[in-house]
Amino acid sequence: MSIIVDENTAVLIQGITGREGSARTRFMLEYGTKVVAGVTPGRGGEEVWGVPVFDTVKEAIEAVGKIDMSVTFVPGPQVKSAAVEAIEAGIKKIVMPVERVPLHDSLEIISRANKKGCMIVGPGSLGVISPGKAVAGWLGGEDEAAKEAFKPGNVAVISRSGGQTATVSWSLSRVGLGVSTAIHTGTEPVLGTTLAEYAMMCEEDDETKAIAVFGEIGGVAEQELAEAIMEGEVTKPVVVYIAGASLPSGIRFSHASAIVEGGRGSYEEKKKMLEDAGVIVVERPIEITKKVMEVI
Repeated sequence: MSIIVDENTAVLIQGITGREGSARTRFMLEYGTKVVAGVTPGRGGEEVWGVPVFDTVKEAIEAVGKIDMSVTFVPGPQVKSAAVEAIEAGIKKIVMPVERVPLHDSLEIISRANKKGCMIVGPGSLGVISPGKAVAGWLGGEDEAAKEAFKPGNVAVISRSGGQTATVSWSLSRVGLGVSTAIHTGTEPVLGTTLAEYAMMCEEDDETKAIAVFGEIGGVAEQELAEAIMEGEVTKPVVVYIAGASLPSGIRFSHASAIVEGGRGSYEEKKKMLEDAGVIVVERPIEITKKVMEVI
């Protein structure tokens, strides 16, 4: 079983005719993702890499049938209308590889998605990959690189850093453990799905034997994970690295979601809660793989 996406997931690309949309569609197709349609208003009737383009999500569904997921290659200021259109059309998973989404737009998208039972990955997520099966977004960058970094295996990787998602996965793949699913949670201050919720999905996945997390200072994602573990919602072994340990309060680390304010979201707070929950917290990223090997 794969988490979020597999080779049978019917995927729609919103913004498919744009530079990013076209390039990433090609990558997803080459990797094996089942991309069935694209949408760009005013470009209906065209094709991109053999994928039919429609003016609206509704028209796409009428033409190709049920669509499970949308990937939105739409600029931040315009992504709300695209996401809402997909949600209202009944699509249950939306991957949003777009940054600089206005905060009030993110809140409205997530609120509408929750009401409709739709899962949002991101905003600001490079995507999700189930090695050897499918990729949604542009995690891995290109076909050959993705196949090298993400080998099929039994460790789930959940990362707050886009680049480190691939690095951690490569390290696990290099020693023969491999990856069941790798997820980049996203970089925006408000996300549709939390780190803890992803971990609970991994808990339900029979292929996943352990969870590797690349965390960061700022926010409460790691604290929520610790709470889920304490409450018994996640019982599989979890190994965590938290980046930004040496930065003082008030300094942004990497992106908008990683900033410590008034002690909230500090390294010390996160480390203590995680260790109290029985999580292995490592001091260096290179130690993640070593500790995962030990717990497996």
